[in-house]
Amino acid sequence: MFGKPYWVVRAVGTSTMNPFSSGRSADDGDGFDDPEEFVPEHLPEPGRFLEGHDLLDGEDHVAFHDISRELFEERGVYDATFGYNLARLNLDQRHPDAGYRYAVDADDPTVLRAEFSPTTEFCPQADALVKGSFRAWNGLSERHEYDLVRVRVRESHHQSGTLNDALATLEDTYLESGEMPSEPDGPAVPSPTTADGDEDDSSVQSPF
Repeated sequence: MFGKPYWVVRAVGTSTMNPFSSGRSADDGDGFDDPEEFVPEHLPEPGRFLEGHDLLDGEDHVAFHDISRELFEERGVYDATFGYNLARLNLDQRHPDAGYRYAVDADDPTVLRAEFSPTTEFCPQADALVKGSFRAWNGLSERHEYDLVRVRVRESHHQSGTLNDALATLEDTYLESGEMPSEPDGPAVPSPTTADGDEDDSSVQSPF
């Protein structure tokens, strides 16, 4: 179940269909908002990572999220549960409290903060999805106006502390080197142990 093909397909070419895709347009079907419309009641409330910063809404939110959809498609950042580009989660009316919200950093307008709210507090894909998002936004930074996109998981996720520490380390490494760090082969989050000392298979694993 766990492993690289399960989580995220990377570097999907423009002529190659993403294996998670149903082949339908990202805007097809009922139950999804129009990607060109800002529908705040179908978006998660901003969490602590965005507090005190300039929250994107209206056309500003729509414009950046449209870029996000393109970058996620190019880098293969897909939600394996629903089989669609992660950016589409913001439009899915079944999950009005899930997806991304964005805010321009109050101290540095060249920095955008992105906070991911997963569909459940135990979402096993959160680690791979946020790291895939970070790599897409910052690895293709010439496609948007920000020098850095900082990414964090909303505190409602049960492993938010560990995941956000890993994201901060990834961010620091990227800033220090000026290059995107290579992707490790092992899990980013250590596997917790059960009472008898065995590893808990429910822990988050990520190819990023």
